[in-house]
Amino acid sequence: MAAAATTSRVARRMGADDDKLVFETTEGIEPILSFDQMGLKDDLLRGIYNYGFEKPSAIQQRAVMPIINGRDVIAQAQSGTGKTSMIALTVCQVVDTASREVQALILSPTRELASQTEKVIRTIGDFMNIQAHACIGGKSVGEDIRKLENGVHVVSGTPGRVCDMIKRRTLRTRAIKLLILDESDEMLSRGFKDQIYDVYRHLPPELQVLPSLSHLAFSLNFALFFAGTILLHCFSLSSLFMLLKLGLN
Repeated sequence: MAAAATTSRVARRMGADDDKLVFETTEGIEPILSFDQMGLKDDLLRGIYNYGFEKPSAIQQRAVMPIINGRDVIAQAQSGTGKTSMIALTVCQVVDTASREVQALILSPTRELASQTEKVIRTIGDFMNIQAHACIGGKSVGEDIRKLENGVHVVSGTPGRVCDMIKRRTLRTRAIKLLILDESDEMLSRGFKDQIYDVYRHLPPELQVLPSLSHLAFSLNFALFFAGTILLHCFSLSSLFMLLKLGLN
C-alpha cells in the first residue's frame, strides 16, 4: 500500500482520553485541536456544540480536514473514539443543501450502525436542514422509494438495500461526491464485497472515498490494528480496489 511508505508513527498525549492512544498518520497531517479552527459552516458549528461536543476527539482532529479538503482517506479507530460523529460532521460540511440530490453515501455492515449514523447526521445537521435517510433491510421498500423520490442529501445504509435502490433507479447516484465505507473490514468479512463493488460501479468517477476500519485492513495477511491505535492514511482509490481484488477473492 503506497501510503504505508510515507507514514510516521508517533505517540502523542492529547489529554486524559488520549493518554493510551498511539497515532499513525500520513506525513503532513497535523491535529486540529478545536472545531472553530476547522473552517466549518456556522450552522454546522452550532449543531456540533448543541450536540454536546466541546473539542474534537483524536480521530476528528486528524481526519476531518483531509476529508473536507477532498482527499481519499483510510481512518481506523476503536469504537467510542468519535468515528461516527467524525463521519457525520464531514458529511454535513461537504453537502450542498441547496441541491436536493444524494451527495453522500455511507455504507455500514449492520442496520443498527447505519441507523445510528443517520440519526447523528440529522442531529448535527439540524440547523442546516440536512435531509438524511437510513436505507436498510427490514424496513418498507415503499418507504425508501418515497423518501428517495422526495429528495435527500445523505443516504446511510446497508450494501444490500442500497444496491437494490440503485438498481431500481430510485437512488440516483449522479450527484454523489463522497462514499464512506464504515467498518469496511466488517462489511468485507461478512461477504458484502460484490455488493460494495456493484454500488461503486454506479458512482461518478471523480468520487471521494473514506473507508473506516475497526480491526484489520481488508482481511489481508497483515494486520493494521493494535489496541489503542488510531490509523489514518491518505491513499489512491485504485489502491483500495486493488486490495479488494487481491485480498478478498
